[in-house]
Amino acid sequence: MGTMSARAVLRYETWTLQPDRDPDAEPTTYAMQCAVDGETSPASEDFIEPQNWVLEHCGQHPSHHTYREIITRPWRTWRHLRGDR
Repeated sequence: MGTMSARAVLRYETWTLQPDRDPDAEPTTYAMQCAVDGETSPASEDFIEPQNWVLEHCGQHPSHHTYREIITRPWRTWRHLRGDR
């Protein structure tokens, strides 16, 4: 039997990453989370709903003053073909 050797082919590619703004992209959604007890508002495409949840939550829990904003934004990637820049 002959000698076997490993062979590798390397290919460098250029990729782009950006927010997905196509008409069929998932919507960007917003939610708020209480940093004290971890409760989270429902996600919504309109920030007003999570903001109202915070005001209601802090009204029910007067010592809860700290919140986190959670934004879910769709992203997309694509590979550039040779000659593309």
